[in-house]
Amino acid sequence: MALSLRRGTVTAIVERLEGLARIEVDGTPCIAYPRLTGPVALGDEVIVNVQARELELGSGGFDLLYANLTRGLDLPADPDAHVMKLPYTPLQAAVAHAEENGEPPGTLAGMPVVCCSLHSQVAPACAGLGPGIRVAYLQLPGGALPVSLSDAVRALQQRGLLEVAVAVGACVDGDVACVNVASALAWAAGNGFDAAVCSIGPGIVGTGTSLGHAGVAASEAANAAAALEGSAILAVRVSAADPRERHRGVSHHSRAALALCLGRVVAAWPAGVSAPEWLEPREEVDVSGWEEACAGLRLEHMGRGPDEDAPFFATAFAAGRLARSLVR
Repeated sequence: MALSLRRGTVTAIVERLEGLARIEVDGTPCIAYPRLTGPVALGDEVIVNVQARELELGSGGFDLLYANLTRGLDLPADPDAHVMKLPYTPLQAAVAHAEENGEPPGTLAGMPVVCCSLHSQVAPACAGLGPGIRVAYLQLPGGALPVSLSDAVRALQQRGLLEVAVAVGACVDGDVACVNVASALAWAAGNGFDAAVCSIGPGIVGTGTSLGHAGVAASEAANAAAALEGSAILAVRVSAADPRERHRGVSHHSRAALALCLGRVVAAWPAGVSAPEWLEPREEVDVSGWEEACAGLRLEHMGRGPDEDAPFFATAFAAGRLARSLVR
């Protein structure tokens, strides 16, 4: 395994967002994370990682700023940070973790936890939860590690459907950092959040095998929630339009995640829609009005939106709506 790095010059600043800058380096699209590599400006001399783009991976299409030689050297660590993210790699950095501030509670006291296997389920799930409650998003390893890459999370926070985004484990650049999903859930419950939504970041690791994919992160979240006396809800991955047989209907990712759940978890399912017999335990949920609730949110999965694959989004919405009914 080797890094594919290249020197270049910043030739354009396309967009600046909270925690993220879309730029061009020698005319090629590139993503920069200013909180990780420092501020970036036109003319900066930089080093970029070009590997994903050159391999034409699904996570490619742009380069990633690896180091800013002009203004990104000698950056200080976070104040009072003692725990390393990405330890013993060239990208290790000390980050303050929430657990360092004290022992979180040992129970979720029934707090609902929506467990997603894909990042594109997060927006409809949060729409199902709706406004007026405190929701924490927990990003788990298995897709993009930087929380700040997600335009969906930014939009949900701006709309008031998410209050905080937590970078769990190897994930970075969230509002809060936690060591693992169990402590992140306990932190959320201890800080008065009404519900949590867990997912990997944008993109997903997959090999086409029954267990070799990041969708099993949903079972990790569900097991932690169940062990801590929370209410675990599986957001089932469903598609009517995916050309791959293993993902048509209920995806094999959801089947694998459900099989790995060791405690009580309920699969949320749209009422009135036929479900596979093996999808148990499940609870049917009225998802009427889901399109209106999701209006204005960016809904996209594998290039398909609600018009092309409505079941995908409606089923994720069902998980959020079921969670809302369990808020105490």
